[in-house]
Amino acid sequence: MSEPMQAIRAFIQGRNSKIGPLTEDLDLIDSRAIDSLAFVEFIFLLEELTGEPIDPEDLNLDDFRTLKALETRFFMKEAAC
Repeated sequence: MSEPMQAIRAFIQGRNSKIGPLTEDLDLIDSRAIDSLAFVEFIFLLEELTGEPIDPEDLNLDDFRTLKALETRFFMKEAAC
């Protein structure tokens, strides 16, 4: 697991002590692991980890559904090019 994904796991688990195992396919939205109160702070974390600003107009809720979706959307862009 990459260092940014470890930071994301730590962020989510730090705010959800009762969430249980944080699997790659856990729906982070439906499970409320990322809720609307933490979403802005989570975007700031992603900006810090990617080193790029995130335009809210470019966001798709499905990009935040799972850890795998987050990794693909925010940390595998360069590998896909």
